[in-house]
Amino acid sequence: MAESSEGEEEGKLTGGDQQLVVDDDLHEMAKKAAWSVSSCKPGNGVLSLRDDNLDTYWQSDGAQPHVVNIQFQKKVKLQLVVLYVDFKLDESYTPSKISIRAGDGFHNLKEIKAVELVKPTGWVYVSLSGSDPRETFVNTFMLQIAVLSNHLNGRDTHVRQIKVYGPRRNPFPRQPLQFTSTEFISYSTVR
Repeated sequence: MAESSEGEEEGKLTGGDQQLVVDDDLHEMAKKAAWSVSSCKPGNGVLSLRDDNLDTYWQSDGAQPHVVNIQFQKKVKLQLVVLYVDFKLDESYTPSKISIRAGDGFHNLKEIKAVELVKPTGWVYVSLSGSDPRETFVNTFMLQIAVLSNHLNGRDTHVRQIKVYGPRRNPFPRQPLQFTSTEFISYSTVR
């Protein structure tokens, strides 16, 4: 997994990567979710967040905080949130402080990560675990990404893409040892 480019210190992320690079042991989970936003300008809603087009964006329309809700039908393990934001194009519409919350639903969301973005342009990676995302994960029914403030005290926000990743499931579920090659699996029976 690519770390946030150009530095990360105590909740501050600077820079951004132009290419989306994610470990092979992670896969995109958000396709299985129901997405909603707190508000949007006509034509700039949820579909613009998920269309894989960096020229489109979600634009909020209303009072802060602006939120993106991602709800799953069953509990899922999540490790990484990746956002594409562009300070060069969006200026005061670019998020500067975000809060990522998780829970069973709207009634019990708890903040699991607070991040300050410093003039980001590109993909920004927010790990939902400790320093090594393989150590832990968030087990949740719902993830909420809240934009608390924007650069230059902007009111509405632009987010161009959001991706949510979780660990890949073991392709051979009944194997106690998670071998991935057929050759290793054929020799892995326990007697």
